[in-house]
This record gives sequence, structure tokens and C-alpha cells, in this order.
Amino acid sequence: MLVTGYLIFAMIYFHDTSGDQVCNSFEVIVKDSSDTHFLLPDEIRQLIKNKGLNPIGKQMKDINTLDIRQAILTNQMVKSAEVYPAQNGSIIAVVTQRLPVLRIMSDAGDNYYIDRDRERMPTSIHYSAYVPVATGAVSEEFAKNQLFDFAEYLQNHPEWDAWIEQIVVTGDDRVELIPRAGDFRIVLGTLDDYEKKLRKFSVFVEKGLNVVGWNRYSVINLSYDKQVVCTKK
Repeated sequence: MLVTGYLIFAMIYFHDTSGDQVCNSFEVIVKDSSDTHFLLPDEIRQLIKNKGLNPIGKQMKDINTLDIRQAILTNQMVKSAEVYPAQNGSIIAVVTQRLPVLRIMSDAGDNYYIDRDRERMPTSIHYSAYVPVATGAVSEEFAKNQLFDFAEYLQNHPEWDAWIEQIVVTGDDRVELIPRAGDFRIVLGTLDDYEKKLRKFSVFVEKGLNVVGWNRYSVINLSYDKQVVCTKK
């Protein structure tokens, strides 16, 4: 709301008083850059130069901030952007990054993220996000729906997010989990009732694995109702 209010003020104020002022800098502010590094300010500046829209040295009245904004939005890592003039002769771009929830590395060779809006986004040469990784026979439709919900659940429950290293999707959208601790696979089956299945596994760890040892089984199957089926090594 503050940015929107300032934009309205800036368009009115600077149109009347600063039209002949020469732009002396182009400042790019990437939001959430302390935690996520998909976008670098210099990358945005270079994009604007390549589009022939570099505002530095131009009079404010000749700078089309809408064109600059549209150019920034062509970067697939950008979720939104606002571009406006400042009183000190600068053009300021405030850029919001897309934030991933899940990474897909499929058997078909696909390598991409699913962002918070359930949309596909590319990986970056600058940064790899710490999000659940799904491998195997992963379709994009499955990734954007059931798998997204599951990955979002993991992110909202740090105890599970830190414990599960990899999600493996087998045929018919069935899921297995590779834990960070223990040399075994956890078979979830379908993602129906995954919360209930994970709670069942927690009980099994407390009353089973902690008693008989973590290296006794190669497979722990949670796909059956009201039971845990294990395969000995």
C-alpha cells in the first residue's frame, strides 16, 4: 500500500517539478534477498541495459517506468516489480522474487521448481533453494497438486522437513521417502491421508525402531491401514 501510494504521489509530483531532471542512478531492490538469492540487482540492471531502457543520463520526462517494469517481468525468477522515480534523481525498481516450495528432478530429465503459486519456475545458476526434492516418475500435474500439498506440509512442519531427504515418485503417483537417518525406505503409497501415515510412522519409531534398532529393516511400508509392514534386511 505504501509503494502504491508513493507511486501515485511520484507521478503527480515529479511530472510537475522534475521532468527536466536527469536520472543519475538506477537502484534495484530485491526483496527477501537475505534468505533467497535467485535474483541479483546487477542481473536486473544488465537486463534493462540489454533492452535499451537504461534510465541513467536521461531526463525524467523521457523515462518510461512502465516499459522498465515490463522488461523486468520477463525474467522468470520475478514475481512482481514496481518502478518509480525518486526525488534525488534516481529510478528505483523494487523486485519480488518467486519463492519455490518443491524441486523436481524427474526420470524424464526435467529439473525445475514449483513455486508458491503452484507454477513451474526454472532453476538458477546463482542459487539452490533448500526445499524438498522429488525424483522419479514425476508428472508436472502431480507436482503442482498432490506433491505440492505434501511439500508445503513438510515446510510447515520443520521436524519432518529436516528429517526427509528425498521424495521418490514411482509408478501411478505412489511415493516413497528417503530419510536422512536410517538405511531404509519409507513407502507411503498414495499421498492420501499422508498426515495419518506420518503420525503412524512416529509411533513406530518410538515403540519399534528405538527398541529393535534402526538398521534392522530395509523397507518400512505405511500404505496399509492400521499397520506397519516391514521388510528385514
